[in-house]
Amino acid sequence: MLKYSVQNNVSYVYLKKLNKTIKHKIMKKVILSAVLMLALSISFVSCREAADKAKSATDEAGAAMEQAGEDAKEMGSDAMDKAQEAGNEAMDKAAEAGEDIKAGAEEAAGDLKAKAEAAGDDIKAKANEAASDIKEGANDAANKAKDAANKAGDDAKGAANGALDKAKSAVN
Repeated sequence: MLKYSVQNNVSYVYLKKLNKTIKHKIMKKVILSAVLMLALSISFVSCREAADKAKSATDEAGAAMEQAGEDAKEMGSDAMDKAQEAGNEAMDKAAEAGEDIKAGAEEAAGDLKAKAEAAGDDIKAKANEAASDIKEGANDAANKAKDAANKAGDDAKGAANGALDKAKSAVN
C-alpha cells in the first residue's frame, strides 16, 4: 500500500512542477508579447506606413497572445486529465489492496475458527477419555474393595466358625 501512495505522491509532485513550468512559459510569452507590442507601437508612431506596420504587429502580437492562452488552456486541461487519471488509478489500486486485505483477514479468521474447533474437539475427546479412565479406575477400586471386604468377611466367618467349633468341642 505504501508503494501506491509514494507513486501517487511522485505523480502529484511531477504534475505540480509541470504546472509551474507551464505557467512560467505562458507568463514569459505574455510579457514578451506585451513588450514587443509596446516597442512596435512606440517606434512606428511617426508615419502612416509605420502605423500600419504597428497595427499589423499589434494584431500579430494579439494573435500570439491568444494562441499562447489557448496553448496554456490546452496544457492545463491535459495536465488535469493526467492528474485525474493518476488519481483514479491510485484509487483503483487502493481498492484492490483493500479487497486483498479483507480476503486475507476472512481466510485467517476461517482458519482460526477451524483450528479452534479442532482444538475444542481434541479437548473434548481427551476429557471423555480421562473420564472413562477415571470411571474404570473407580470401578476397579470398588471391585477390589468389595473383594477385599468379602474375603475379610469370609475370613472372619471362618474364624468365628472355627472358634465356635473349638468352643463346642471344649464344652463336650
